[in-house]
Amino acid sequence: MGAIMVQGTTSSAGKSILCTALCRIFKQDGMKVYPFKSQNMSSKYHKTKDGKMIAIAQALQAWAAGLEPHENMNPILLVPNSDLSSRLIINGDDSGETTSADYFRNKAVLREMITERYKEIESLNELVIIEGAGSPAEINLNKDDIVNMGMAKIADAPVILVTDIDRGGSFAAVYGTVMLLEQEDRRRIKGIVFNKFRGDISLLEPGIDMLEKLIDIPVVGIIPYIDLNIEDEDTLTDKTKKCEDGSQTRDELEEELERLAEVVRANIDMDIIYKLAGV
Repeated sequence: MGAIMVQGTTSSAGKSILCTALCRIFKQDGMKVYPFKSQNMSSKYHKTKDGKMIAIAQALQAWAAGLEPHENMNPILLVPNSDLSSRLIINGDDSGETTSADYFRNKAVLREMITERYKEIESLNELVIIEGAGSPAEINLNKDDIVNMGMAKIADAPVILVTDIDRGGSFAAVYGTVMLLEQEDRRRIKGIVFNKFRGDISLLEPGIDMLEKLIDIPVVGIIPYIDLNIEDEDTLTDKTKKCEDGSQTRDELEEELERLAEVVRANIDMDIIYKLAGV
């Protein structure tokens, strides 16, 4: 069984959308693929057919993989109430309000639950696409981490690091992220993906060459900016889409998922992705 993890230099870098694309690409290629995000923080959630709550991103990844959304795909969901507290959803069920401090104190117990859930998923699928959260370089949060490099260790998964070049500063974001990591974690990053690129790629190439020499990690994809009608979960997005008002049909969503997969497949080295995934 294989696994590959997508982490980002920032929130809204493109982790969710790249995981969604990979779920659809591997499904197109005939594989039994399963999305997984150990911990998500999102005000947007989806209720499964059994009434369980998971983040909307993992529901979209499930549909991309040809699956029904399930609580195992997102065992921990934090729905923010304020800057200091959230509703804590464990395995799809509302466990009440928690403060940031209380949540972090309970991470050791949560790690055991996540490990158990992941091992179960891994045994039943050919490939697990794992999504990180925020950035692995949030060094104040790395102790007892369960969603970025901590999750990569649990799954023993290689990591693809994605950055949003449309917002600027992506070379610095990639370099800074890699350099802030411990050596063991740094070695897990096997490829860099630039997301939302616009313009003449020949002007980008000299920077890519310099970056690869600095960090000794290859750039495996440059994904062009694509205007998708797929729901975002991050608060950094500011565009209202048709899919967010409930009027998008499943057929329309399927068309968007197919279009996303086509663009990503054409602009990422899938041979490397397959090799990293171990399948």
